[in-house]
Amino acid sequence: MYQDCIIAGFGGQGVMLIGNLLAYAGMHAGLNVTYIPVYGPEMRGGTANCTVVIADEDIGSPIILSPVSCIIMNRPSLDKFQPRLRDGGLAVINSSLVDMELADSQRIKALGVPANEIADTIGNTRMANMVALGAYVEATGVLPLDSVVDSLEHVISAHYSHLIPKNAEALKAGAEHAAKVAA
Repeated sequence: MYQDCIIAGFGGQGVMLIGNLLAYAGMHAGLNVTYIPVYGPEMRGGTANCTVVIADEDIGSPIILSPVSCIIMNRPSLDKFQPRLRDGGLAVINSSLVDMELADSQRIKALGVPANEIADTIGNTRMANMVALGAYVEATGVLPLDSVVDSLEHVISAHYSHLIPKNAEALKAGAEHAAKVAA
């Protein structure tokens, strides 16, 4: 098993958090994992991204030039990373902020997830990142969703532990959306 993913969005959308959560869940499942966050001026509202690789074999390099999959949270991230996605690769796209007509559906598998709207129904738009991650986990089967949910307490700081149940709900809502679209 091998799965790599570039997660990208505006600084402040929580892309580093869900990358860290995905990597921790993979590690907790006994798999080999790399996680590389990209910091810099991106943190001030530009495009921020991270790369996660999960595999049951040794990982040759944490640097991914042509990813198997992406989680795209905004339009600038789509513009930057969609061209790098492998042919036939999966892009989970936040259709709340990205027009799905821009997805190269001839070349890649594009899964539109209205992450902001789904997060709003849960009560907090800031959980759009968790909705997108839940959809990604369901669409790829990279890990059981329960492994990701169980890892929340290890990734979210104790100061915000009261938000873990809502984050779990957002993950599940994203997974349910992906399952419904695939059916």
